[in-house]
Amino acid sequence: MNALHRADIWRSAFPRLTFLPLIEAALAILAILLFSQALLGPLLVDPLRPDAAEALRLVWLPVYGVTLILIAMRPLAFLETAFRAWPLVLLAVLAGLSTFWSIDPDITSRRALALAMTTLFGLWLASRFDWKSLLTILAVSFAILMIGSAIAGALVPGFGVMQQIHPGAWRGLWWEKNTLGAMMGWAVLAFVGAAAFDAKRRMIWLALVVPALALVLLSTSRTALLASFIAIAGPGMIAMARRDAASSAIAVMAGVVGVSLGILVLVIGPGVLLEALGRDATFTGRTDIWEALFRQIATRPLLGFGYGVFWQVELGPAHWVRLETSWPVPTAHNGWIETALATGLIGVGIALIAYAGALGSAALRLFRGNETYWALPFLVMWGLISFSESNLAEQNSLMWVMFTATAAKLAQPREAAP
Repeated sequence: MNALHRADIWRSAFPRLTFLPLIEAALAILAILLFSQALLGPLLVDPLRPDAAEALRLVWLPVYGVTLILIAMRPLAFLETAFRAWPLVLLAVLAGLSTFWSIDPDITSRRALALAMTTLFGLWLASRFDWKSLLTILAVSFAILMIGSAIAGALVPGFGVMQQIHPGAWRGLWWEKNTLGAMMGWAVLAFVGAAAFDAKRRMIWLALVVPALALVLLSTSRTALLASFIAIAGPGMIAMARRDAASSAIAVMAGVVGVSLGILVLVIGPGVLLEALGRDATFTGRTDIWEALFRQIATRPLLGFGYGVFWQVELGPAHWVRLETSWPVPTAHNGWIETALATGLIGVGIALIAYAGALGSAALRLFRGNETYWALPFLVMWGLISFSESNLAEQNSLMWVMFTATAAKLAQPREAAP
């Protein structure tokens, strides 16, 4: 395949993009691969001490620089998007301001800057690309990660397959199996979302769902398997809702009941779901952690302890949580609690506004717009995962990039149908 033919394929995938925008799309894909923490993370970083790797920290500097240059190329579109997505901007600003009351200002200032740049990149994606191009960029990025993980697991099992803990479970290009499972769960939804916009390549995108699901199974992550089910069932129910009145009523009621039961189980009785997922009723010890953390939050309820610092000060408040739980707890394992620790209930309130606004906008588009096939299942998955993982306002995190881009796109006026 010669270079000219490859360029033709690339232009056909992004038909509205000329040479310079093609460079922007390529840079977006490269940045997304970096934000996924694939390969570089396991090689350069201890997952319990992400600030300790100077080499990885240097990797982010050019990413941040390129992000600022890309924003400067189209500042008015970016500013309009940022204005419409003001809760996301305000949350990043609050994280930066928390340096003034942080229990370790140096760590907070460094991580708050990283969060700001991560948020800026997500906002730039939303301001620069229409829904079709954005979802194609995400799908291409996940296809690369999927292929790389398959190669790592099949050809380099010493790296791509876990050896000591959970032996035999695939971890692909990441630290451990659950991350591979989560990434491939998002990949399934990205492929379905791209297929909704690209009728010419729809079968190709849908075919990629199969190897992504295979990697979810090889990761043995049951949570990722549940997320993959939502990634497939969600768009299916949206399509069903758009068929006729009877189908719409069934799909909407099933969706409302399913999400409500999921929230009820997670908030009131997580043991039922966790037993089904092969975990104990204490959420693998998480409920004990949460009880200890609530007591710490009560000491600084409004503004928290400073962004990204609670778990980094060994003799700080985290010390008492670890003593109480008799375990070296690394995170809150809950996005909302982590936000309360970082920026207090004020930060939680801003995050709730951002999430509720995006979810409401996606729900209002249930019966129109192909973007709903991605946005609504994504936000449901993201919201459910936030109860068990620290996925909210994470610096240098692909999940936060995707949330920011999705929420910001939903805050924009709807695009005209092609």
